[in-house]
Amino acid sequence: MLWRSAAVLLIALLSGCASTGDWSSDTSTRADPRAAKAKRVNLKNQSVSDLYAPSSNLWIRIRDGFEMEPMNTPLEIEQVRWLAARPDYVNRSMTRSSRYLFYIVQEVNARNMPTEIALLPFVESAFVTHAKSSAKAMGLWQFMPATGKDFQLTQNLFRDERRDVLQSTDAALDYLQRLYKQFGSWELALAAYNWGAGNVAKAQKRNIAAGLPTDYLSLKMPNETRNYVPKLMAYRQIVLDPQAYGIVLPDLENHPYFVALDVGRDIDVALAIQLAEIPAEEFQSLNPSFNKPVILSNANQQILLPFGHAEIFQENLKRYTKPLSSWSAVKVTKTEGIDQAAKTLGVDVDTLREVNNIPKGMRIRSGSIVLVPKGSHRDGDISVAMAENASLNLDKSAPPTAKKCAKGAKCAAAQAKNSATKGNSPPKNAATQHKSVSTGLAKSAKNSTSATSIPAAKTASSKGASKIQ
Repeated sequence: MLWRSAAVLLIALLSGCASTGDWSSDTSTRADPRAAKAKRVNLKNQSVSDLYAPSSNLWIRIRDGFEMEPMNTPLEIEQVRWLAARPDYVNRSMTRSSRYLFYIVQEVNARNMPTEIALLPFVESAFVTHAKSSAKAMGLWQFMPATGKDFQLTQNLFRDERRDVLQSTDAALDYLQRLYKQFGSWELALAAYNWGAGNVAKAQKRNIAAGLPTDYLSLKMPNETRNYVPKLMAYRQIVLDPQAYGIVLPDLENHPYFVALDVGRDIDVALAIQLAEIPAEEFQSLNPSFNKPVILSNANQQILLPFGHAEIFQENLKRYTKPLSSWSAVKVTKTEGIDQAAKTLGVDVDTLREVNNIPKGMRIRSGSIVLVPKGSHRDGDISVAMAENASLNLDKSAPPTAKKCAKGAKCAAAQAKNSATKGNSPPKNAATQHKSVSTGLAKSAKNSTSATSIPAAKTASSKGASKIQ
């Protein structure tokens, strides 16, 4: 029987006042119920190093859980050949997956799902946690904004749980199980995950009306969806027999890569990195959902740290005597430009603009929440209401009003305006207007591209996710 009883996730408690850095398992917590099933460990009395699985090879565990039948179609063969011809690319994505695969496999096993499902992020995002498509799909599992909300993935000023490793995995598996229950096969469930359940159901109805089968291979669907399952099955084939394709899988041990810590007080991201003694890149790879430089205690947030660094974090936290957080949040009570808002709030304008990502030429709308440096009059943690509902809304600044010309004085601006309106416009105006429209279209096209670069990725036309060729 596969090992399922060891801890997937070790949850300790980051709590107590900033002056002492206390850490106690007796402190009450508002841990997310989706993580409640995980075993808890008090790092004062227990060592995470004791929680190794009997088998040392995660790939063996994954292979043992394969249940889907190979399609053996030309499309699957083509996808296998594509991957086999790019061993460096496969190795990079496999190496990235090493942080997350144990947790995902553990969750897939707990739900009695085929372990092929654990390989789906290879297809969706190549295991790039910050992956973002042009259609605004996010994270390992490429959730669209609306679908993320359907599965209670918070998307606000402080965090985007579509990028959260734990929450997005839980939501994706919920979604896939729902689709499997609806369609009765994993191939159709995966097609619906990519294309939408409504589209798959309509395609089935068309086939029924035409007297045709309604399985995955028989349905008419976009090429994106037609290739979706073959891509997953190609990764299955690579994992099953890597040597046959000249691929070397990275060594993955069958134990947790990370430890999850509940946040009991607001703490700066920079300080968490410092106390954990890990590179900023590593921290961000495990904690990609944080939008701001502070992690909130009132948002049920957790910090993921590499397996061997939770104890280091604990010891350093015990010795840390300074405040844990240097940021607070305030509500803007009137619509103002950034300069005036900074003056009203008593903060540096550049700091206000940078930490809140406010472009030049924009005004902050009344009711918005902005992050500001914590001062003596802004002590304490950011409230639950702000942590859960904070949003920042911006308006374009109004253009400056033209000054009236003094009586009898010549106004250059007025003269230019008058000369532009007299008679017909010169021929060059038409060309200028055309150029402006073209430039706008070019800028629009440029702005619609994804900010995150994924090797050999292709943007989906329906689900909006990044797909790996």
